[in-house]
Amino acid sequence: MKKRNKRRELEDGKVVEEDILNYRDITLAENGRGGRHHVEEGITSEYCHQSNLYRHGNLMEDDSDIQQVTKLKEYVRKIIVSPVFKDILFKLNIINSVQRLGVSYHFEHEIDEALHQIYEISTKENNIISYNDDLHHLALLFRLLRQQGYRISSDVFCKFKDQAGKFKESIVNDVEGMLSLYEASQLRFHGEEILEEAYSFTLIELTKSLTTKLSPFLSGLVHHSIGQAFRKGMPRWWVKDLNVSTNFPFVRDRIVEGCFWIVGVYYEPQYCLARRILRKVIAISSIIDDVYDAYGTIDELEIFTDAIERWDISSLVDLPEYMRLCYKELLDIFEETEQQLRKRGKENFVKYAQKEMKRLVQAYLIEARWFNSNHTPTVEEYMEIATMSCGYAMLTTVSFLGMEDTTEEVLIWATSHPKIIEAASIICRLMDDIVGSEFEHERGHVVSSVDCYMKQYNSSRQNAIKELYKLVESGWKDINEECLNPTQVPMKFLMRVLNLARMMDVLYKEQDNYTHSGGIMKDYIKALLVNKVPLQIS
Repeated sequence: MKKRNKRRELEDGKVVEEDILNYRDITLAENGRGGRHHVEEGITSEYCHQSNLYRHGNLMEDDSDIQQVTKLKEYVRKIIVSPVFKDILFKLNIINSVQRLGVSYHFEHEIDEALHQIYEISTKENNIISYNDDLHHLALLFRLLRQQGYRISSDVFCKFKDQAGKFKESIVNDVEGMLSLYEASQLRFHGEEILEEAYSFTLIELTKSLTTKLSPFLSGLVHHSIGQAFRKGMPRWWVKDLNVSTNFPFVRDRIVEGCFWIVGVYYEPQYCLARRILRKVIAISSIIDDVYDAYGTIDELEIFTDAIERWDISSLVDLPEYMRLCYKELLDIFEETEQQLRKRGKENFVKYAQKEMKRLVQAYLIEARWFNSNHTPTVEEYMEIATMSCGYAMLTTVSFLGMEDTTEEVLIWATSHPKIIEAASIICRLMDDIVGSEFEHERGHVVSSVDCYMKQYNSSRQNAIKELYKLVESGWKDINEECLNPTQVPMKFLMRVLNLARMMDVLYKEQDNYTHSGGIMKDYIKALLVNKVPLQIS
């Protein structure tokens, strides 16, 4: 994989980093314990971070582009801050569009103020004051307010039920309204039966609607929303001379995919340092994961785990040659991160990430022991370890390090494994297991939750997957509830956890798009990093 890295540091301290990657689509082909890399020509992408302007693709904007962006931003800002009472639905649609386009970070304060005003006008004791029977209006209002952390009651949708307690057939013809209700239902909590029913009803009816003569625009909206739920979808590299394909031929070499993952966690320009830290940790963690999964013997892994527990460069002498480079790189990444955070007086924050990395490899080792002894644990025993080995607890902690507002209290909260991080970890582990269990089993991997469930309950694979999907949905309900005000930590930190969970729905919904990249994964990367959104302003 060819790579060219160009870095410029501005005198005012704002760092502009351009990672220009000649991307090759990599797929892992089975070859004994490890694998070989089949390289297919992919796309060329230029990914760069700027303090004030995010540039995607190999398109370098000139002054006229910047002026147009500035003009558009001011135009949208004026609309958002205009008096709410004039047209609430228009204001809701504008906010919805800005969020879907992935540019809402430009207007966070304005959107927060606008939605607070709408909340004050449109609700009483968290119940929406219904002005009419416009399903789209009410469902959009409900979703935007609940997304913002307001504990809005779902009882407002009772008016769309008939005397038999079923949703009225008349709303079937209101495809836009059903689509809004479908998206609103994805923010349901445990026990919200009306939203459970709304989800099932709208999913069935929207799927049917695709066979009718919808407008191309509306058909596209429905198709996309069913395929990738808005709540669970993404909001709109470094590699030092590791020479991954040569030194670690058994691992998944996923540079651009890792970059794609990170942008899903935080795409906003102000998180440049956080992205750089996280992408390095994800890259080395992916290598370490494959060392445990696909290559290391149990004796080697015991030594490697002990070395990480000691976290001392002198431990290199005890390691096999292929582990030495990996171990040194791990220590170097954390040392570099500590130096970067020292400029902010926060170098002691790194110890929290180190603690989570040690927990992670301990979980890896337990799974390796299971595989070595041919042990199939109970579902409960498996989930206790697997929710740690999925890496989300560690990645969440690391994702906070480079954020300027991070405090030690936030890191203490994160490393206590609160409910929202546990829920995201459950989603991560189960979705990975469900789509990848057969492939992992064939290549000699530790048992998955699917295998554990089948053995413990004498169940078919199909039924096991059905039951595990219920746990995934339960995890989403926990996340939805934990994002309501008042929150334990500021919302910006909860959004990192939410976005990590969203990435699983993008990468692992139908298949393991991280291991088996290509196809839809290539399309996702093009859409996010290459294809330019056209700007139009009258």
